Amino acid sequence: MAYAYDDQNIFAKILRGEIPNTTVLETEHTLAFRDIEPQAPVHVLIIPKGAYVSYDHFAATASDAEIIDYTRAIAKVCEIEGVKPDSAEGYRLISNAGVHGVQDVPHLHVHILGGRRMGRMVPPAT
Repeated sequence: MAYAYDDQNIFAKILRGEIPNTTVLETEHTLAFRDIEPQAPVHVLIIPKGAYVSYDHFAATASDAEIIDYTRAIAKVCEIEGVKPDSAEGYRLISNAGVHGVQDVPHLHVHILGGRRMGRMVPPAT
């Protein structure tokens, strides 16, 4: 499958320094920053620096170094934000993909949400 990456999306612009952000963590392959419209007391977006549209695109084509760095960055952000289940009440990790997943920005990103109890994500199927 071919993934069409739009290099004018807002996250690509953030990575190029064209749009400011409030950085939580930056590594060789990953950038984590605060969401500008937080949905919880903790709301951090974590993006790879590479041009990946969705998690399946990233998992299929990213280098081992990128995958390891991104995964470890997620763990580090949870530690920095104090939401790890072993020391706090936990967090929610969300990644939307495609039209049915309601993906607004065509650049892989996960949301870390915490600091309060989250409601159920999806109502039960009827």
